[in-house]
Amino acid sequence: MTTSIEHYDLIIIGGGPAGQGAAEFAAFAGRRILVIENNILGGLVVTTGGGPTKTLREAALHVTGFRYRSLYGITEHPDIVTAVEHSRARTEEVSSAMQNFTRSFFVDKLGVDVIYGSARLAPNRTVIVASGEVSKTERVFTAEKILIATGSLPFHPPSIPFDDPDIFDSERLPKLNRVPQSALVVGGGAIGCEFASIFNAFGIPVTVVHSGEHLLGTMDSELSDLLRRTFEKQGMRIVLGTGVQTAGRIDGELQVTLKTGEVLRPGMALIATGRLVSTEGLGLDAAGVKLNPRGLVEVDNHFQTSIEGVYAAGDVIGPSLASISTEQGRVAACHALGLGFKMKLDPLSVSAVYSVPELAGVGLSEDNAKEKGIDYEVGRCGFGETARGLISGDTDGILKLVFHRQDRRLLGVHILGDIASELIALGQAALYNSDTIDVFNNLTVATPTYTMAYKYAAFDGFKRLAATGVSLQTFESVESESK
Repeated sequence: MTTSIEHYDLIIIGGGPAGQGAAEFAAFAGRRILVIENNILGGLVVTTGGGPTKTLREAALHVTGFRYRSLYGITEHPDIVTAVEHSRARTEEVSSAMQNFTRSFFVDKLGVDVIYGSARLAPNRTVIVASGEVSKTERVFTAEKILIATGSLPFHPPSIPFDDPDIFDSERLPKLNRVPQSALVVGGGAIGCEFASIFNAFGIPVTVVHSGEHLLGTMDSELSDLLRRTFEKQGMRIVLGTGVQTAGRIDGELQVTLKTGEVLRPGMALIATGRLVSTEGLGLDAAGVKLNPRGLVEVDNHFQTSIEGVYAAGDVIGPSLASISTEQGRVAACHALGLGFKMKLDPLSVSAVYSVPELAGVGLSEDNAKEKGIDYEVGRCGFGETARGLISGDTDGILKLVFHRQDRRLLGVHILGDIASELIALGQAALYNSDTIDVFNNLTVATPTYTMAYKYAAFDGFKRLAATGVSLQTFESVESESK
């Protein structure tokens, strides 16, 4: 059954981060907006990833005292079952609160219309929405502009039997209702490292298997290697350069055979080897929306697809961080509706991984600088060289600056350690303003703080330059003026 047609300025298919960012800016401009969501407003950020996952991490650390047991000589371990129950309860509480907030944000604060159902595109910027499980009702909507923001799904390698009760992807993992004797994490990306840290905090033996040479392959390799060594010091086993050959149940026991021939018998396995775009049922082919060879929706610099008036943002154009998806949605809405408010994406977006310890980066890594043939230098400060690091016990942490040798202009900042995801913002601001590392020398920051590591890393950079005969004239003049 089909109802009468309604018209909107902007129809957004998907209420996750990209859809939310677009709806926010369109609402600011007073446009009539419809958001179509097939599940829960807010997407993974409020359900099985994002906020809930980070809450589980924080709860696990606090309830178990994982960070500080050895620091203060506490040898008694908490009851794992009780710790997991309390952490799960806290996670569910936060997830529910975030869902309620997001729903209120869309409906009450932004004043957009929201309907639930499965959407598919039709000609002339028409969207057909089917709702209802048994007797589906179809509603037809038209719009001046359409934004596709349907997100992504976990990739399921064909060799992995995901119907096995002990094999999980990241979205099904929250349904795990028992404490496993051990855990295997396949995939050393952000999701894999974060969940490996959570398992480890609960005292569950963890093995991480990753096909790459380094964990977190897009991050600075020096800090990635330091993260691996930290994981191993915490008791994890890290296996690099291989993957899973087969997985299955033998005599009632889960067995995972690696490509090296080694057989693992974990209590459970998390497969976190990437994500795929979620476009099934959207009718993109019929509508003429082009996909690239990887199955991603093709867009131009304004996030417009191959069809005029139809835009796409978020994971459907390439899985990324929620923060980036949100900004893509905002830029897409501005171009689609001619708002002139935010017309391009920040080229210096931050990458942050909420493992224990955290790893964050912005700008060029040392690896990038080498590949580009840039004449660069680095400055480092270990957190053990700062008062705050000594106080907190986070002496494994490090802050690294990458900069041009001749003019000291900052190229990148990379941090491993406590609150790295927060600390990175100062480096991002300096990069955005095209500052040199002298800016950290000129700043007077509070102490004891981790922020002091920026000054000491800059000083380390100055020393390295001086040791190779590079002039420090600007630095010397600033020093003399301060006396």
